[in-house]
Amino acid sequence: MKILDKYLLKTFLITFTTVFVILFFIFILQTVWLFIAELAGKDLDFVLVLKFLMFSMPRIIPLVLPLSILLASIMSFGNLAENYEFAAMKSSGISLQRSMRYLTVSILALSVLAFIFANNVIPYAEFKFINFRKNIAQVKPALAIAEGQFSDVGLYNIKVDKKSGENGNFLSGITIHKKATGGDGSKTVIKAVNGELISSEASSILQLVLNDGNYYEDITPKKYEDRQKLPFAKSSFKKYTINIDLSKLNQVDVDEKDVASTNTMLDVNELRYTIDSLNTSYKTEIVSYSENINLRTGIQRATPPLSTKASYKPRQIPSDILSKFSKEKQSEILKIASSNLVSTNYSIDATKVNLENKQKNINNHLLAFYDKFVIAYACIMMFFIGAPLGAIIRKGGLGLPIIFAVLIFISFHFINTFGKRMAQENGITPFLGAWMSSMILTPLAVLLTYRATNDIGLINMDVILSPFQKLFKKLFPPKKKA
Repeated sequence: MKILDKYLLKTFLITFTTVFVILFFIFILQTVWLFIAELAGKDLDFVLVLKFLMFSMPRIIPLVLPLSILLASIMSFGNLAENYEFAAMKSSGISLQRSMRYLTVSILALSVLAFIFANNVIPYAEFKFINFRKNIAQVKPALAIAEGQFSDVGLYNIKVDKKSGENGNFLSGITIHKKATGGDGSKTVIKAVNGELISSEASSILQLVLNDGNYYEDITPKKYEDRQKLPFAKSSFKKYTINIDLSKLNQVDVDEKDVASTNTMLDVNELRYTIDSLNTSYKTEIVSYSENINLRTGIQRATPPLSTKASYKPRQIPSDILSKFSKEKQSEILKIASSNLVSTNYSIDATKVNLENKQKNINNHLLAFYDKFVIAYACIMMFFIGAPLGAIIRKGGLGLPIIFAVLIFISFHFINTFGKRMAQENGITPFLGAWMSSMILTPLAVLLTYRATNDIGLINMDVILSPFQKLFKKLFPPKKKA
């Protein structure tokens, strides 16, 4: 490796490391802000908060890494061009491609590391992160309930005035609102003087034992005039136990993904196996339902068996078959047929929704599969956008490069999000949804590399203004000299 290559590599790596640390810190603050409801007011010690952040850090890398490469490339090559170092290299016979040779190798190695990280570290971190959020409530159940405010715990909203004990599991001044199943507000209120939270790591059931309290429940009379009296039932108790299922306690993710879906916790081989199993199950269910609906409706297959194909004759159904029956019988037959038709339509609609959900699940797994390759390719693509762009604009520092980097990355992220949403809803194929942003920005990388290699500016104003100049000369021809 020559001195020039070492200099370029050192300049790029220093800039990349600085940018990566700054952006990573910014995204960590964003993560803390998104999960502030789970961290604030829960008496979490520093170790638990640190674990929480450590498990959430790997999911930030796919966002920070391409942006860091893009910004570092623009800044590094912009500084070199601004200080006329590229001009000195070109005068010595060193082209832009030659100066980018070792940096390209380094970016390729970084993209391989990004793939390994996305394939191994991120799935493991996702698994630990989701289970850590669930286990916080199981190991220290009092952490799920904050003092002086209502905390959403399963089917209950719980408020306590004071927590005590080593793990804060002894409660006093308890008020509980039970959520109504019909979605029309809370009709049950439980108040108790004190209570205790009991749990174990082996069970996902959290027991809340209440002492010396009252149970209030609103009653909705059938008659409207009786509802204005607002009747309710009241009972008192010395001891009352509530069992809370913690298996669904922390299943709400900031990205609105179901935690039960394991697509983000699997590597490439596991995803390939899971996708194959899901596709087999999907096709089997379609065949099974089609055969079941044929038997249910009594519809014969349109194609006869091969052995009887020569002598096969379709059954002829008389068009006036109802006329063979009496009026009462005709009415009964039509009612049964109508009922069967409605029932069949309901069954078809329900199965359609179920199959659509299964297809969405398959699409999510396919997107997770392609994402591991997209992040590796995005590192290479962002380098070949940033490096030529920096050489063209000839501006280093944190001014113009940040503007270009943010605009390009926002476009990349927006197209990527749009493509994934379309693929999840089965509007486009998962392959196209995952690779849409890369397909759109790759021509930009090729164009910028070509223009930077041939010393062409970012925008050739002569090409844009030439048609207007010709039109102006035709409309207003110059006067001939006498």
